[in-house]
Amino acid sequence: MTPVVARHDFRALGTGAVVMVTDPTRLAAAVAAAAAELAAIDRACSRFRDDSDLQAVNTAAGHAVRVSDVMLDAVEVALNAARWTDGDVDPTIGHALRLLGYDRDFADVSIGPPIARFGEVAGWLVVDLDRRRRTVRVPAGVRLDLGATAKALAADRAAAAAHAATSCGVLISLGGDLSCVGDPPDGGWMVHVTDWHGAPTNAPGQSIAVHVGGLATSSTTVRRWRRGNDEVHHVIDPATGRPAAEHWRTVSVAAANCVQANVATTAAIVRGERAVSWLQDLRVPARLVRHDGAVQCLGDWPLEVAG
Repeated sequence: MTPVVARHDFRALGTGAVVMVTDPTRLAAAVAAAAAELAAIDRACSRFRDDSDLQAVNTAAGHAVRVSDVMLDAVEVALNAARWTDGDVDPTIGHALRLLGYDRDFADVSIGPPIARFGEVAGWLVVDLDRRRRTVRVPAGVRLDLGATAKALAADRAAAAAHAATSCGVLISLGGDLSCVGDPPDGGWMVHVTDWHGAPTNAPGQSIAVHVGGLATSSTTVRRWRRGNDEVHHVIDPATGRPAAEHWRTVSVAAANCVQANVATTAAIVRGERAVSWLQDLRVPARLVRHDGAVQCLGDWPLEVAG
């Protein structure tokens, strides 16, 4: 018998969150476990909370700051992502984002004056993570931003916690980046892959079945705003401190977990055409959409079917 999937939608980490389970009687337990993990990530990693660990590190004027275990894990994940992508996904882009005007929750970002200058990115090697002392330090003037990894880490942690609390199949989606743990429903979790996670199911895109692991999508089409006469977006190229060149408008990747998938999609946006050979070498299923709408599928990603 096909399990009846139950779903709960709410807001978390500044985006839409979804909890789905294959046992409707365990939905409340799954939501509670997931919400606790998301709250812990928010307390540790938010750029927009004055009391977060991240803000304490960014405002410590170069001094080491004792942080929570969640923050230590999140920074370690971000540094591993930078190492894996040769710095194309870098947690020290915080200052560059602030100069672009993305210094508050995106819902509050508005049209701003022309950009006077772009921010230099110090590079992930300046980050000092000390597990023994439980501290994080960055040089004065450097600001961490964990946006490329913390949301995906939250999805993975929330899915694991919800599965542990329910012993059934669980899917967690945060802004369209999702993590699946446990046995899925028959045929897998049906997901519509498109530019924006909040788009209706008939929006241009592709519906696929996800059975296990993570799926992430990065896009330059949604988080956009104006600075003077220029339109900018949130995916920063660490080599320039500017928004990445818009070679791909959207990239989706499936991987062993959401962190791996999200790092790959962000790096692909930054790398442009070079992303194709890199993703092929990784042997991950990927779907890349050019700005004219042309779709390129790599690896085991299911091909588009007309009609």
